[in-house]
Amino acid sequence: MSGFPVLTRPSLASRVFRVVMLVVLLYLFLVGIALLGAAFKYLGSGFSKALLTTTANPVIGLMTGLLATALIQSSSTTTSIVVGLVSAGSLSVHAAVPLIMGANVGTTVTNTIVAMASIRRREEFRRSFAAATMHDVFNILAVCVLFPLELATGYLEKSASFLATHVGGGEGVEFANPIKAVTKPVAHAILDGISATGWADVWVGTTACVLSLVLVFLVLSRLPELLRRMFLSRAESAFSSVMRSGGLPALGLGIFLTVLVQSSSITTSLLVPLVGAGILALEAAFPITLGANIGTTVTALLASTAGSGAGVTIALVHLLFNTTGIALLWPVRAVRNVPVRIARWIADRAVDNRAVPVLYLLVIFFGIPGVFVFLHRLFENRIP
Repeated sequence: MSGFPVLTRPSLASRVFRVVMLVVLLYLFLVGIALLGAAFKYLGSGFSKALLTTTANPVIGLMTGLLATALIQSSSTTTSIVVGLVSAGSLSVHAAVPLIMGANVGTTVTNTIVAMASIRRREEFRRSFAAATMHDVFNILAVCVLFPLELATGYLEKSASFLATHVGGGEGVEFANPIKAVTKPVAHAILDGISATGWADVWVGTTACVLSLVLVFLVLSRLPELLRRMFLSRAESAFSSVMRSGGLPALGLGIFLTVLVQSSSITTSLLVPLVGAGILALEAAFPITLGANIGTTVTALLASTAGSGAGVTIALVHLLFNTTGIALLWPVRAVRNVPVRIARWIADRAVDNRAVPVLYLLVIFFGIPGVFVFLHRLFENRIP
């Protein structure tokens, strides 16, 4: 027996210390995510709102929704802007549908950025980047299927408009958000402190963005190892049970967590270090990610019932887009595995060449949509 290590149970003081460290690291992580979102909003909210008024072409609307949401890192914010434009008569429901689809892809930029924190740790980065890009790939595949269907049939617009006549007119529901309540004040205090320097907005936003990334990267340099030590054995058993159940409980968990924190970015960003640490298998994380896609629509849907019919319609478009995408891509195992396999393939390329994740982030979320929008604006201005 001398050849085997003796496993000792951690002392009470050690366990308490680890719990405290976990709470502190998670709080700092969430503050970093909140500051990142606030910084992007500071830099891009006005620009994004101006972008969203140019949606005559459905393809440009799709790319505009993607780019605007990537800039402000919040599909909820993009959806709120779109609802305001529709309610004011500045934008039709028909033109708003592609924006919602694009927003669903653009919101995944946050967890992709988070995955970059482990780029120096090869295997952890492979798992983390696969977990992040899995969300991207699913939403992109959903757009590839539903965007042509919407152009051909108007399925989302017609279905949402029909349902809105039966849902609209209720009392709006407002949820208290415990995560934002404890993180946003700190994030905004940091942003206000930087603003007090008198710098131009672009420098304030850029500085806040850099600080948030440094904070997130520092936290994620410690968090995966701490999670491994605390939860590996219990988490393996729990998530194995979830996988054996077919993934539906995990889907429900994703919905519940995202409704609770009112942000799919928070839910999916928290999954990244769990997968990166080897605590959660990629296949087990996938249904939680899909649940987050549904959960992010619930708060806006309930809140919109106090507003105009157009607001309810747009919220329902978002809900129908996500539920239809899951209904089409989830039931058949061979189809369900496609996003996971593509994500693993991308992660393998990213590990082999560190330029790949950077190019992926810049090209998918900013380069392609930016080129489309720029060319559209260029040629639109030249047409007499």
